[in-house]
Amino acid sequence: MTTPPVVELDPKLAPPDEAEWNIPPGLRYSLPMYAFKPWVRIGHPILLFEYLHKTFGNIACYRLFNTYIIFVNEPEYIREILINQAPSFIKERTLKRMKILLGEGLITSDDPIHMRQRRIAAPAFHRQRIAAYGERISASAAAQRDRWQPGQALDIAAAMMDLSLEIVARTLFDTEVTDEIRSINDEVNTIMGLYNYLIGLPALESYLNWPVPGVMKFRRSRNRLNATVDRLIAAHKKAGVDKGDLLSMLLSSRDEEADASGEHTGMSDTQVRDEVLTIFLAGYETVANALTWTFYLLSQNPEAEARLHAELDAVLGTADGTHRLPTLADYPQLRYTEQVFAEAMRLYPPAWAMGRMSTKPVTLGPWRIPPGAHFFFSQYIVHRSAEFFPDPLRFDPDRHSPENKAGRHKFAYFPFGGGGRQCIGEAFAWMEGIFSIATLASRWRMTYLGTEPPIPQAKITLRPRDPLMMRLIPRT
Repeated sequence: MTTPPVVELDPKLAPPDEAEWNIPPGLRYSLPMYAFKPWVRIGHPILLFEYLHKTFGNIACYRLFNTYIIFVNEPEYIREILINQAPSFIKERTLKRMKILLGEGLITSDDPIHMRQRRIAAPAFHRQRIAAYGERISASAAAQRDRWQPGQALDIAAAMMDLSLEIVARTLFDTEVTDEIRSINDEVNTIMGLYNYLIGLPALESYLNWPVPGVMKFRRSRNRLNATVDRLIAAHKKAGVDKGDLLSMLLSSRDEEADASGEHTGMSDTQVRDEVLTIFLAGYETVANALTWTFYLLSQNPEAEARLHAELDAVLGTADGTHRLPTLADYPQLRYTEQVFAEAMRLYPPAWAMGRMSTKPVTLGPWRIPPGAHFFFSQYIVHRSAEFFPDPLRFDPDRHSPENKAGRHKFAYFPFGGGGRQCIGEAFAWMEGIFSIATLASRWRMTYLGTEPPIPQAKITLRPRDPLMMRLIPRT
């Protein structure tokens, strides 16, 4: 564990009536005082995180007016926040703000609502249930693959969004990509474009119905989004048949713990809608971005690409020189494919930062921090730390071999979070990523057409700022 430099804090940072607080070193003044520094740019929080990590080490403090913000990059401290001292924390402001879109879904809700929703939703994400989606994932990826043409210039980010949209349509709603599904996508993209604006507005919840231009645009998109999902839920309920999709499972699942009247109740229609929107956002945007970065990184690392192709030839190759689609039986054999996907999520984690707010005094090593502080930790920063990953910017899938994983702290690599709120759809995301890579890369190679590395954009997920153009080359 590195020891940060001792930096004098503004005496006003320490609460005068609490002499026992021991605040980590950091910025002397409130963050707005640094507005003209190159590492403070609205909408680019990674610049600030990189500066704090470089300057102060694995824990740093800054202040936004009267609020302490603790930036943590030490895996053991992250474990303390997410697991050992989890009851001392709730969701921080940024995720609470997402409630205006996702309601009381699994990402945004606090206990006890979160615990109940997770119990009810868990059967929909059971491994046996997830395994049944493998064929749908492979079929969707094959349909995408078969539409491509040799020499075609392709925006791989847009293509992976299309693929992930088709997969989520089939697995969440048991449908093709209909106009309704595309409308969900369009409204989510509109809201994503407004994300930084909405996060930056103080007390937004109190004037959601005011005629403020950006807020009005958000309100219209949210209302259309809710109406579309409500229609899909009503249609599923009217059919009264388990179609083998996630929505059917959410509608039929019941809480394993009885309520006060002894009933094992399910979710209300509003709660189902909140979870559908949460699954749509978490299972669509995140995996699409992870696949985008995977194919970009393979285009820049021919040795890793060759090893991937060799594995696909060995596992999926046929006597006539073609490749069959991956099945559940192949999943354990696609180990290097999994490592490639894991390494892409190390360098470009779709969920690039997390946060909590303390409700009690918190002790992290020598530091003692008062209630009401906000704690942030960034997968993007931790995953790129030379302390945990030597030569951190080098793409090396072998970092994720079983022996290397066994020797690494759990919270040095945590693309799906951790603790009681770890992503419930993690197993689904791994299967979608591995089967999609295997299906596409068995037939195609790609070369990057840009002259400069793509620039990541940190919004709700980490996506390329610009179209990411690739040239398709058939494998021979």
